[in-house]
Amino acid sequence: MQELRKNKRRPTKTGKHSMFSGLVYCADCGAKLHYRTAANFEDRQNHFCCANYKSNTGTCSAHFIREVVLSDIVLEHLRRTVQYVQAHEAEFVQTVMDKSMADQKRETAQKRRELAQAERRISDLDVLFQRIYEDNISGKLSDERFSKLSKSYEDEQRTLTEKAKALHAELDKEQAQAVNVAQFIALVKKYSEIDTLTPAILNEFIERINVHAPDKSSGHRTQQIDIVYNFIGILPTPQAKEEAA
Repeated sequence: MQELRKNKRRPTKTGKHSMFSGLVYCADCGAKLHYRTAANFEDRQNHFCCANYKSNTGTCSAHFIREVVLSDIVLEHLRRTVQYVQAHEAEFVQTVMDKSMADQKRETAQKRRELAQAERRISDLDVLFQRIYEDNISGKLSDERFSKLSKSYEDEQRTLTEKAKALHAELDKEQAQAVNVAQFIALVKKYSEIDTLTPAILNEFIERINVHAPDKSSGHRTQQIDIVYNFIGILPTPQAKEEAA
């Protein structure tokens, strides 16, 4: 119940909502993916899109994924994970522990680098804004040009600030919480098998889902999805694959 309250879903104007709302994040900028629907949408048309996309005028790309595709991927991955743990518990425990140690060291280093870069750029943007402000006051920069540049800098700084905040939170959490395979095993043992994905099951097992930008270079639309499980982190996930439009 605590997990369900934490990821409370606000209904859209249509009254529709998704069990994934509040769990889906952009793998690039760290923003949440917003649930997009309409009264005349069929189920296959409901989708998630990066909050920083803003119809190609924002600071990030779409990171679009259909809800039905996301649901199929998560359910299948969760079913396979539960089945594997039930059949090979000792092997799973050892694999997760080994992976956790290696991943945590690598991911912590990467997040610290990203955080340092973001904080440097935020400081640089403060300097740049001050510079264009002075140029505008002195007449070297027109009001129109100043307005465009300042908006661009403010949008970028806002995105970087959100990213830095998310990275700080992730680093703090990594330091405070170690992988807890025992709790995950206990959770798995509550279910003989999982045939249907429900909000309760989703929130019991999954902390967040990171959606990467799609890749159409192969002629198909492929997209990497990272499922972050409660207690144990990311497990390998297949790519979402659809025919390119």
